[in-house]
Amino acid sequence: MIFDTIPVGTIGTNCYLIGDEAAGVCAVVDPGGSPEKVLAMIEKSGLALQMILLTHGHWDHVGAIPALLEKWPDLPIYAHEKELCPAGEPKPRYFFPHAGKNQRTYDEGDELALGGLQLKVLHTPGHSGGSVVLLVEDVMLCGDTLFAGNCGRYDLSGGDGEQMLQSLKRLADLEGDYKVCPGHSTLTTLEQERQTNPYMRRAMGV
Repeated sequence: MIFDTIPVGTIGTNCYLIGDEAAGVCAVVDPGGSPEKVLAMIEKSGLALQMILLTHGHWDHVGAIPALLEKWPDLPIYAHEKELCPAGEPKPRYFFPHAGKNQRTYDEGDELALGGLQLKVLHTPGHSGGSVVLLVEDVMLCGDTLFAGNCGRYDLSGGDGEQMLQSLKRLADLEGDYKVCPGHSTLTTLEQERQTNPYMRRAMGV
């Protein structure tokens, strides 16, 4: 598996690229801004972009999407349905505007094929109602659910503190260890967070 990351946008959102070199394909996760940097990361990989994956729909995770659609007009964009703008109630900072023919939705238990890779979707509400975590091999793409030593804020529209704790416990209860790739700041590991993250430990009841 090919893996790359760059900080993008005005607040340094982590944008990730995952790819199957043998199949020659990749996906971009949370292209939050700086489209020229995102395009350069894709070009550097030498892989064909197959899809955009969103951990949630907040403005700082979606900003480069229009530029990507200019280059790839038929590119599918996956997000949980709760992240899409409610009809007649646009909230562009907190919801992702429905992307028309490009829009796809995923939910708990879904699996996406990317070449020979399988991406598993976990619905992890708390930061937002439709936040998801994506698992692929030993990598956990967790958006703003879990950070190194912290968790995402839950005081925005769709956020819920109790749901956040439930989602953190669920991640802590996964078997084995993962490379944790959050929406902001540094990468960590799930075992490190089990041992030291006060929010995860509270969720674990320790």
